[in-house]
Amino acid sequence: MTRNIGTADRAIRLVLGVLALGLYGALDAPWKYLALAGLIPIGTALTGNCPLYTLLGISTCRSSGSEGSR
Repeated sequence: MTRNIGTADRAIRLVLGVLALGLYGALDAPWKYLALAGLIPIGTALTGNCPLYTLLGISTCRSSGSEGSR
């Protein structure tokens, strides 16, 4: 899988995803399930690949097209 998310972008996604999941316990019933959308930025941060970036041809990596190895 080709990485298209840079280090700073991954860190921001991870923090925002954790914050969104943190709202799960604070919100009432219908809205709390919206907080589960925080799993999406966490998943993209962990894999280093964003499907939307792929569709739009965007890459925030320094070396575009690098494989998943560091």
